[in-house]
Amino acid sequence: MSIIKFLTSKVFVKQAVLAVIASVVLCFIVLKWLNGSTNHGDFETVPDLTGKSIEVAQIELDENNLVMQIQDSANYNPNYPKFSVIEQEPEYGSKVKENRKIYLTLNPSGYRKVLVPDLRQRTFRQAKPTLEALGFKVGKLTYVDNIGKDMVLKMTCKDQNITPGTTLEKTSIIDLVLGNGNRASSN
Repeated sequence: MSIIKFLTSKVFVKQAVLAVIASVVLCFIVLKWLNGSTNHGDFETVPDLTGKSIEVAQIELDENNLVMQIQDSANYNPNYPKFSVIEQEPEYGSKVKENRKIYLTLNPSGYRKVLVPDLRQRTFRQAKPTLEALGFKVGKLTYVDNIGKDMVLKMTCKDQNITPGTTLEKTSIIDLVLGNGNRASSN
């Protein structure tokens, strides 16, 4: 039997039609199954969790069939309470599938601690930008008799002397004792 006769025979045409029908039925069944198993068209709306505590966020996510995933944060934000949500991904109002993970960034308990550099015997002009670059604020400047004009002689924070190796919270105010350029008077 030649190939052309075989391709035009009733047996081949019958088998080809059956194969097409079986493929269509199989595709229809698979699409219906996927539609049901993936909850096609069913979405949950992400609630606004910003500023809320972990416990409240967990309750709201449970009510919306969503899963909480906590991420650490090194960025303290004084506008929010400690351990509250400061960021979320996906954002508020987004439509997501049931059981989707919602990533929450929490506000730490305070600013992170930073090592205070030893700035003694440096000029104020050097000390100020160094402190500000580390996140500290320069507070009160006190001048005492010392031949080194504007030379840092001592650093304090909340009336406590700061020694080399001290760690303070970022944004702490550091007061400086500087030389005024006059020789110490000998009485």
